[in-house]
Amino acid sequence: MRYHHSFDNKIALDMATKTLKQMRLGGIYDHIGFGFHRYSTDRHWLVPHFEKMLYDQAMIAMAYTEAYHITGEDIFAQTAREIFTYVLRDMTASEGGFFSAEDADSEGEEGKFYIWTEQEIKEVLGEDYGKEFNDIFSITTPGNYRDESSGKETRLNIPHLKNYNTNGSNEFESAREKLFNIREKRIHPLKDDKILTDWNGLMIAALAKAAIVLDEPVYLDAAEKAAEFVLHSISKGERLLKRYRNGVAALDAHLDDYAFMAWGLLELYEATFATKYLSQALDLMNIMVEDFWDDKNGGFFLGSDQSEKLIVRSKTAYDGAIPSGNSVAVMNMVKLTRITGNTKWAELAEKTIRAFSEDVNRTPTGYTLMLTGFMFDTQNSKEIVIVGDSRNRNTTKFLHTIRASYAPHKVLLFKDTSVSDNRLEQLANWTSTQNSINGKPTAYVCKNFACNQPTSDIQTALSFINE
Repeated sequence: MRYHHSFDNKIALDMATKTLKQMRLGGIYDHIGFGFHRYSTDRHWLVPHFEKMLYDQAMIAMAYTEAYHITGEDIFAQTAREIFTYVLRDMTASEGGFFSAEDADSEGEEGKFYIWTEQEIKEVLGEDYGKEFNDIFSITTPGNYRDESSGKETRLNIPHLKNYNTNGSNEFESAREKLFNIREKRIHPLKDDKILTDWNGLMIAALAKAAIVLDEPVYLDAAEKAAEFVLHSISKGERLLKRYRNGVAALDAHLDDYAFMAWGLLELYEATFATKYLSQALDLMNIMVEDFWDDKNGGFFLGSDQSEKLIVRSKTAYDGAIPSGNSVAVMNMVKLTRITGNTKWAELAEKTIRAFSEDVNRTPTGYTLMLTGFMFDTQNSKEIVIVGDSRNRNTTKFLHTIRASYAPHKVLLFKDTSVSDNRLEQLANWTSTQNSINGKPTAYVCKNFACNQPTSDIQTALSFINE
């Protein structure tokens, strides 16, 4: 999607959106309780491995949120909202953090919690609507879920859609809720209730992004609560710890913990413009450089030099099921360069990219987020500062319009003239000379800190952003 944005490549956008649509229709998606299973075992997205992982929900929700932002298609917004419904309902601890996973099996059988017979559906929904529901979700008497070892029919079904148009009606939602309530009475798969710092950072980032794009303040509340919990309860002094369970935080944090939490905090800054989140992200990134940086070859080690000394300290940038700590670090540092104006972050980002450049060149598909960070740095990225009174409706409208425009290679800062706090200027000194003109909300759109004429005209600001 970002490749399409940078190079006007419609094929790239179609590839991404088709994949997301097929995933949403398939059995890899939980149509009754929401959320995505871990992976599909077939090319049709029908039969999943039924485990649900927090990191999958976070990364996939970000993809659907971004797809909605660029296309405006409802299927993407609804899917993102449903993922968050699942996470906030089933995967959120009372303290505010997010649990790690739900197992694939219950009562010793994989998928038993999620599959249905044709007759079970009719018993819940009635003969007439049950038949219609079964037709919509390809639920049949022989079943579409075959025995894994023998391949024989089981009469069991994984609900999946042929198309999206049947979804969203009041009748359908009522039927889904009935089935969900019946399913809740089944024996649930085991929940892994560890709260992991790195995976929580991913979900915080996803929620903060979606809160703005989908205009859902409850997502922002959840992200802020989780960030507060991690920083205060899964930490020791200034440094993070790795996991929390049953009131106990333990284990030294790794690179991913710092990089992913800093990512979440940077997204929270752009969602709230609360400078505490920017300050906290900088604190984590500075500790990360101090404890994990490879002075000799560049890039970050996975383990801290404050932890037990190892014969060999491993280092990788491979983006697999989750992005690597080095790739996220690059993205964070590129953004911090644009936000703060501190070239230290640009130098570290360049050294990190160079450290892995041979690997990236050899197998670029294994380093997708690293390349995304590189694109952010090189593809016409912008620094945008809006100066205005946060109490003024025109300022709110100005910010809303800027955010509604899909511009993935930008950072957005806000100077609030209604408060005397100059914390933003302390963290991003280059903003100190930027002021509101004639008391109106004013946009400073810059590229490599060379700014266009300040403007209070929103269309002019948008034209600068899209240049």
